[in-house]
Amino acid sequence: MRYLLFIVLLISACAPNAKESEINLDQLSWKDITQKAEGSTVNFMMWQGSPVINDYINNYLIPTVKEKFNIELRITGGQGPEIVQLIMGEKQAAVKSGQVDMVWINGETFFQLRQIDGLWGPFVESLPNAQFVDFNDQFIGIDFQQKVNYMEAPWNVSQFALFYDSARVTTPPTNLEELEDYVKANPETFTISNDFSGMTLLKSFLSELSGSPEGLNGPFDESKYEKLSSELWEYINRNKQYFWKKGTTFPKEHSKMDQMYANGELLLGFGFGEGGIEEKVNQGLFPKSTKGYAWENGTIKNANYLGIAYNSTNKPGAMTVINFLMSPEAQLRKASPDGMDSNTILDPSKLPSEWQAKFEEMPKRKYGPEMADLEDKAIQEPDPKYMIRLFEDFRTQVIEK
Repeated sequence: MRYLLFIVLLISACAPNAKESEINLDQLSWKDITQKAEGSTVNFMMWQGSPVINDYINNYLIPTVKEKFNIELRITGGQGPEIVQLIMGEKQAAVKSGQVDMVWINGETFFQLRQIDGLWGPFVESLPNAQFVDFNDQFIGIDFQQKVNYMEAPWNVSQFALFYDSARVTTPPTNLEELEDYVKANPETFTISNDFSGMTLLKSFLSELSGSPEGLNGPFDESKYEKLSSELWEYINRNKQYFWKKGTTFPKEHSKMDQMYANGELLLGFGFGEGGIEEKVNQGLFPKSTKGYAWENGTIKNANYLGIAYNSTNKPGAMTVINFLMSPEAQLRKASPDGMDSNTILDPSKLPSEWQAKFEEMPKRKYGPEMADLEDKAIQEPDPKYMIRLFEDFRTQVIEK
């Protein structure tokens, strides 16, 4: 299958009508860029696992960029590994006309794409709406301990949180010692998903074992990882008999955990977007008694970003769409609790007064915590190598044990 994919990509690279869209940002005004984008098609590869995000994209973004800029926005499903695999395959086959223009990324995906020069840029400084972003904010200007350097544009920012059903759990665990007591007293009501969300929880555990919210900051440290991860695997293996299904299996997707929490099988859960509680209560999935909270030592706060593929055939179109997604208009629509319920990446102090007022008047969440409620427990994402190693070792040291 991989060999067949390589041949297809190679043929594509040699196609006589292949076009390469290179633009010199030093020589073009923003008006020139938007004029080049008019009437074009932009291919956007993104995760499509959230109904509210899909609604925002399909029913707001696509028709709006068509109306405002005469751009056709086409969505392709795919997240981190698929994006890296596609761009890496095109890179190896010297494909000049890539299948995607824009990609939704962060963390280890940004790291992996930078390793292979899979992203085009820097371009973000050239976007007019970048003036409303504080790139000195450590949770925006730094992505998994990597300086963004204007190679990717921030789109959302959120904090990881845990949640519980307050109708059935009086006092939720806030540290590893309390979690051990909890799972023994409430067997099979907690588990860890073998995906991005689950590994993010494990990073919070590693940080606690380090003894400090800043314990994982800086470049990846092999000796530190070996010491802390050995303690983590011993802790999990000691207690997994009390996990869901007695620790004999772990959900592959976080959405599976949400379903189990919804039907009362699990009493504890976790996720980004301050736990994602508002969306799921409004959908009728989570009970209204759901409450979110931060881990005592802290939980990860990060941003996710929009990048442009190195071989995008429509860089002006991608820049135009990304600039709109960073606009006060699009960010306000995205932030509505009744919509995508996503925190803005814009700095209110940098906005014109009329937009400051609109953001201040935004209705508050009814069920989930605001990011401001958790920010004193916010910790930085560690180096992407921690995530990569946790994925590998969780499989070998826990799942296969």
